[in-house]
Amino acid sequence: MVFAQTARADDWYPYYNEDEYTQFYTPPNPLPPGQPGDLVRSEPSRLILEPAGVVGNYNATGTRIMYRSTDARGNPDVVTGTYFEPYNAWPGKGPRPLIVIGPGTQGQGDQCAPSRQFNQGIHWSPYADLMVNYEGAFVNTMVNRGFAVLMTDYEGLGTIGVTHTYVSRLSEGHAMLDAARVARKLPGTSLTPDGPVAFWGYSQGGGAAASAAELAGSYAPELNVVGSYAGAPVADLMELFPYTDGSLLVGVVGYALNSVIQAYPEHEAEIRAVLTPRGEDMLAKVKDQCIPETIAKFMFRHLQPYFNQPIDELLKNPVFIQLFQEQRIGTLKPNAPVLINSNRYDPLVPWTAAVQMGWDWCAKGADIEFRTNEEPPFLNKAIINHGLPMVVDGEPALQWIAARFNGEPTTPNCGRFP
Repeated sequence: MVFAQTARADDWYPYYNEDEYTQFYTPPNPLPPGQPGDLVRSEPSRLILEPAGVVGNYNATGTRIMYRSTDARGNPDVVTGTYFEPYNAWPGKGPRPLIVIGPGTQGQGDQCAPSRQFNQGIHWSPYADLMVNYEGAFVNTMVNRGFAVLMTDYEGLGTIGVTHTYVSRLSEGHAMLDAARVARKLPGTSLTPDGPVAFWGYSQGGGAAASAAELAGSYAPELNVVGSYAGAPVADLMELFPYTDGSLLVGVVGYALNSVIQAYPEHEAEIRAVLTPRGEDMLAKVKDQCIPETIAKFMFRHLQPYFNQPIDELLKNPVFIQLFQEQRIGTLKPNAPVLINSNRYDPLVPWTAAVQMGWDWCAKGADIEFRTNEEPPFLNKAIINHGLPMVVDGEPALQWIAARFNGEPTTPNCGRFP
């Protein structure tokens, strides 16, 4: 057992040694010259499903990477992630395809990064600092079927000294697209330079995949994108904000506000001016937390005590409306088919926003298939209707992705979905 000092400077306890990550995850300063999607550094990554690594392993070799990307303001940054080279051959048509995964909400602390979880199995320390890579089963299924996979960590998640820009449309879309670029540049893989790529994500990841889908034509037109899966996409923060009130995941509002402060520092004073001392305390605490700790310490609380003005009035503030609008997805046309999946009664990420995103894309002539999960409402504040569809709809979505790689015709339903 290793004793290590954590971000909580006064605490020493047995814990996974985060110090081992410091060198790799510290961004170079200054950044080396290069272009978005260039590899900055890489190293082998141990891939395990549980801490001892004896119950089962991923059917692939892993490579931890840091690559150049672009933040929400157009500035160069670096992002980390994990590339999976499958042992199994690709049984479908054409060269081995690549799936770029945008993970769902992990948290905002560096220890939450999926690229760290893949070689820890379970992250734990006292005070409920707990994390598991809950999407690892999807990754293992994909590599078992011969898909190459790259899961990004997004901007700031894992990388030291940068706050994770949670649900930031441009930052996350760029991170996904540049992940597809860098995968082609890794030595010793089975990928071809112009091979097919698809984007995949649910919840936060669904928004990231949707952002990548609509940004691909302008930001990375050279990529051979064949499709994207956007499950329960965070498409409109204006709608999302009230849904979190009193829910299991109310603390993600803190992630979002910290993200805005990181990406738009000119608005920091305006944001902090509407916070109560409890609100300031929430932002400070969740900045270093993974999602299980945020749930344990903030679940089912109401938002109003964190703000010194009525929330309804805050949502009418022109500054905040502008910030919300900048994160809205659906303003550009995807250059490849997109499957959107959402539960009609999703109590966290509203179905109506996903529908609107689909309508907006359809109006631009995009190839869109929208599927509604009709699981009836159940324990809404526990977000069952958000979490369960991720599992239920995952396999049909993966089959849809495989069909795109195999060149099968799409079945768009623009004009026929609600």
